Amino acid sequence: MTISRTRRACALAALAWLAAAAALAQAPAPYPSQPIKFVVPYPAGGATDTLARTVAQKLGEAWGQPVVVENKAGASGTIGNNFVAKAPGDGYTVLVAITALIQQPSLLEKLPYDALKDFAAVTLIARSPSMLAVPLDSPAKNLKDFVALVKANPGKYSFGSYGAGTSSHIQGALLNQQAGLDLTHVPFNGAAPLLTNLVGGQLPAAFVDSASSRPHLKSIRPLAVTGTQRMHGLPEVPTFKELGYHSFDPYGWFGLFLPASAPAPVVNKLSEEVNRILRLPEVTAKIEALGLQVGGGKPDEVQKLLHSDAAIYAKIIKDANIKLAQ
Repeated sequence: MTISRTRRACALAALAWLAAAAALAQAPAPYPSQPIKFVVPYPAGGATDTLARTVAQKLGEAWGQPVVVENKAGASGTIGNNFVAKAPGDGYTVLVAITALIQQPSLLEKLPYDALKDFAAVTLIARSPSMLAVPLDSPAKNLKDFVALVKANPGKYSFGSYGAGTSSHIQGALLNQQAGLDLTHVPFNGAAPLLTNLVGGQLPAAFVDSASSRPHLKSIRPLAVTGTQRMHGLPEVPTFKELGYHSFDPYGWFGLFLPASAPAPVVNKLSEEVNRILRLPEVTAKIEALGLQVGGGKPDEVQKLLHSDAAIYAKIIKDANIKLAQ
């Protein structure tokens, strides 16, 4: 009887051990336990790519896991965006996106993902205000002068942007709406040719972002800036809000996102670490050297901002009837 009981106890103990071992085998490994991929939906060499590589390097050093940057460019960023939207929500595929992510749903008839539902916001890496600028020889010394000049010369003035459907195009359309102007939109293929024509005086005005305009500030005249505060490097230039205009508050941004299925603990852990990285003096200096403002923010704060900004852009785009061909 004693032997039988002993055997039964041993058998039960063995079963318990096997069950515990099976449970441990099925338990997910602590995050991160494998390489992480940053997906940049634009070509290498631009500001998005530079910011991604800056954060990726520091994240890899901190976590002891390789963090690789993969450029999946094409279709105005939607190819890379869609790749991450459809990726497993395990925290190992991260999207490095820009403001266009929440503008495109209002510009394009069909997208293979929902920008506000298929991604989990992690944090913002950087923010970028924009400005309305004119050539140095323009008779307009401020925004009031510029509005009066355009109204006094109907059909003769235009504004440039770095492409149809971009933030600069949307901002120009918003100025037309609110100031009652008839500025003709002139899209360029990127910021470089736009600024070349603005500095050279071939273009009477343009909306340009802070990073692109930084090397040219002595060759152009900023009249007003977007955002909620004056730019650090241009304290004398007022915001559009100060001048009585509305809906110019949103900043351009560069942010990190995971697939929406990513668990909250993974999203929060990545957010906390990247926010720590952004506060490192060498990272802050690198971001500011690009003419950008250091980002940051908790996931819920960023998600709330995205919804707010998306609604503002959607109204402007609808009222201005801006559409992009697919």
